[in-house]
Amino acid sequence: MASISLLRFGRWVLLAAALPTSWLTACSSSGGEEAGQNPTVTTPYALVLPTNLPQNVGVPSDNPLTEEGVALGRKLFYEVRLSRTGTQSCGSCHQQSKAFTDGLARAAGVDGQHARGTMSLANVLWEKTLNWDGAATSLEQQARLPIENPLEMHQLLATGVQKLQQTDLYPPLFQQAFGSSTITEANVLKALAQFERTLISANSRYDKYIRKEGTLTATERAGAALFANHPDQVSGFFVRGAACHHCHISEDGLFSSPDFFNNGLDVAFTDIGRAGVTNQSTDRGKFRAPTLRNIALTAPYMHDGRFQTLEQVLDHYNEHVQAASPGVDVNVLMSNTPGGTRLDLTATEKAQLVAFLKTLTDSTFITDKRFSDPFKP
Repeated sequence: MASISLLRFGRWVLLAAALPTSWLTACSSSGGEEAGQNPTVTTPYALVLPTNLPQNVGVPSDNPLTEEGVALGRKLFYEVRLSRTGTQSCGSCHQQSKAFTDGLARAAGVDGQHARGTMSLANVLWEKTLNWDGAATSLEQQARLPIENPLEMHQLLATGVQKLQQTDLYPPLFQQAFGSSTITEANVLKALAQFERTLISANSRYDKYIRKEGTLTATERAGAALFANHPDQVSGFFVRGAACHHCHISEDGLFSSPDFFNNGLDVAFTDIGRAGVTNQSTDRGKFRAPTLRNIALTAPYMHDGRFQTLEQVLDHYNEHVQAASPGVDVNVLMSNTPGGTRLDLTATEKAQLVAFLKTLTDSTFITDKRFSDPFKP
């Protein structure tokens, strides 16, 4: 039986290694030099990339990571002035202790409840599309959406910029990060994106196992094999599997996917998902497959939080997939019974899968002071 792909993780790479130790930024509100202000020296942020995660990261050339920009972004991430009522920040829905989710079925904003749950921000550095429906294609673009959404922070970003400009705290920090004390919407979004790109999670028990720094139990290894296998006939033997890796790609270490899937939750869709962005009928009911890293911390599950436990999630895939759902993904219709119509994992196999998924919890990620609320002691 094949086992889950164990990726090499023996060294660390500095993304900024090829960059100079500092560079000059003389920026105005739109990136040009502002009269009467001195050029600002910024320090490249040494972003450490675990070698078992992809090395081709997408940092925009017009928003390189700097120590000053990341520090500013961290403050803005926890800044309640960006919400209409001054009661919520990005960190309200993306809580570090819950791997930057909030524990709610559907996110709660200042004026109501969102139709969807909060997605984890772990390893968003590698994501090409963001949100459940892929409505954003960059972190800079995505950051505006929850700020201005009436069901989230419900405030024009321009209004938030005015509030920040009136403080003693922020103009000097924008000067240090972007070369101008005049705060702009673009630079707010850039700073937030810089901070979010540093939220890297790759120090779970699973990671230690593939680095040969620790072990997994026989139960956890059996779960890893089920995760990575399709039910299939091989050389006269039937290989049992759960086909999880089709939507949650394990080979690259991210346990997510750039694609969108109808995983058989419903026959009729109250939320059309990806189709709301593409206007394609074939995308109805399709959603992003979120990362499974820290999945034990990010309940409830699915875009609408309908499942409270990992066991309930596996029950869905094992027994309750709606085969009649239009455009349901073929990989959730596989069976471990030749000719069967359900996945048909045993109770023991489901327990093995849950045990493996729990090895993806990264306790250092949820306690790292670099990601915590800087306004709290």
